[in-house]
Amino acid sequence: MAEALRVVIVDDHSIFRSGLRADLDPSVDVVGEAADVASAIAVIAETAPDVVLLDVHLPAGAGAGAGGGAGAAEAAGGEAVIRGAAVTASRFLALSVSDAAEDVVRVIRAGARGYITKGSSGAEVSRAVHAVAGGDAVFSPRLAGFVLDAFGAVAGETAAVDDELDRLSAREQEVMRLIARGYAYKEVASELYISIKTVETHVSSVLRKLQLSSRHELTVWASERRLL
Repeated sequence: MAEALRVVIVDDHSIFRSGLRADLDPSVDVVGEAADVASAIAVIAETAPDVVLLDVHLPAGAGAGAGGGAGAAEAAGGEAVIRGAAVTASRFLALSVSDAAEDVVRVIRAGARGYITKGSSGAEVSRAVHAVAGGDAVFSPRLAGFVLDAFGAVAGETAAVDDELDRLSAREQEVMRLIARGYAYKEVASELYISIKTVETHVSSVLRKLQLSSRHELTVWASERRLL
């Protein structure tokens, strides 16, 4: 008999966690639970589950953003758990009452492998856990359509960004990212082992090729394209 998949349930309602634990198939072993972002990151690090069943909307909990892991302070709810536990090999399956497009797309972008609603049966959740553990993406039928639409749009945006970056040489891209992050010319020169004059030349070239007029515009441009 195959070894049971190890799962952590993250939800701020204890009654829901208890009910879900009872409804899951014997092939799914619940090795931990958490009710907020901080405790979720801690229990995931401690138990290293195969799959985390994760509510989208969670309170932060004490310590989130301090020792809670990278990104825990900047993201909200389920996203913060995924980013805070990013060093683990666990896969994430969102399980939420919300079927709002923005919630679904946001948590999938953060790294979840699937998103199903809390109206799903224990058997359906168990099947989804196995699918996600095996590397598949899983969505409730009514959510799949706009997830595909959203990520089709993202693919188009990514292609456009790639086209813009292709205008820059590899060195210009390095300079661009450092300047956009707020590095001074002297700091860029030290980081890349080039002269300040060379940095100035690269910055001028980057601004010209991207049709921007200032460092501030470059920072905005890079931030909007998630290049920082």
